[in-house]
Amino acid sequence: MKISVIGAGFVGATTAHLLALKGMGNIVLVDVIEGVPQGKALDIYQSSPLECFDCSIIGTNDYKETENSDIVIITAGVARKPGMSRDDLLEINKKIVKEVTENVIKYSPGCILILVSNPLDAMVYVASQVSGFPKQRILGMAGVLDSSRMKSFIAQELKAPPSKIEAMVLGGHGDTMVPLKRLTKVNGKPLHKLMSNEKIEEIIERTRNGGAEIVSLLKTGSAYYAPASSIIEMVDAIVNDRKKILPCAAYLEGEYGVNGLFIGVPVRLGKNGVEEVIEIELNEEERKQFDKTVEHVKSLVENIKV
Repeated sequence: MKISVIGAGFVGATTAHLLALKGMGNIVLVDVIEGVPQGKALDIYQSSPLECFDCSIIGTNDYKETENSDIVIITAGVARKPGMSRDDLLEINKKIVKEVTENVIKYSPGCILILVSNPLDAMVYVASQVSGFPKQRILGMAGVLDSSRMKSFIAQELKAPPSKIEAMVLGGHGDTMVPLKRLTKVNGKPLHKLMSNEKIEEIIERTRNGGAEIVSLLKTGSAYYAPASSIIEMVDAIVNDRKKILPCAAYLEGEYGVNGLFIGVPVRLGKNGVEEVIEIELNEEERKQFDKTVEHVKSLVENIKV
């Protein structure tokens, strides 16, 4: 497979590195800054004799090199600074995502498009409007990352193996995300039997602020290791046709009572992209939170003119 990563910043470069390490396909790393994608691609490739991967990886400033990509991952955009919300990036990243999408579809009209730029749910909508892609071939990375953060905090608190924790976060990628604490389990046991409700709520709040916590610590950048790993989880499901159920920002047409928006929900990912939206029956509290996140995403989208 040919996989193009647009944006050679921390998220994009780390994603390209992981794609190479896992042998997922031939990689093209694109950025507008002369020399940056070329240098990072060369650096990654020079590790191939040590890491034993044999895919090609090139860096370029020219979208022509991305021609006939099977998957294109858009990480391009401005990162948050301390005190900023994801929503603060709306206008500037809208212009970037619009231009990137136009270039991508010019050379790879049949690709599967994965958006990572913030504010995520709105940026997937922008790319959808620009590309005109069918809903199966455009989605956003958010729920995998938010769910991983929640699992890591639970593992840290209980000193449990992260691999033994089941958790899923739905909704928009931001303060209104919906962690499903009712369905969270540790080694098959419901979380509420292992932890007080007060501690669970603390972890949920920390999950909602997981990105902001890292931004406040780094001061000059935002998270990239966990976001890159989350992208890889999605790409793996597509490349290897795993039919894996993962929470992603997907286009809804009546599911969960939502029409015409990209919202974080569980989907079955395979070689065709989003092959099915999985509907979980939400209780009253979860439904109220989900409706709130839908309204927030709707308010962002209403302010977008592509």
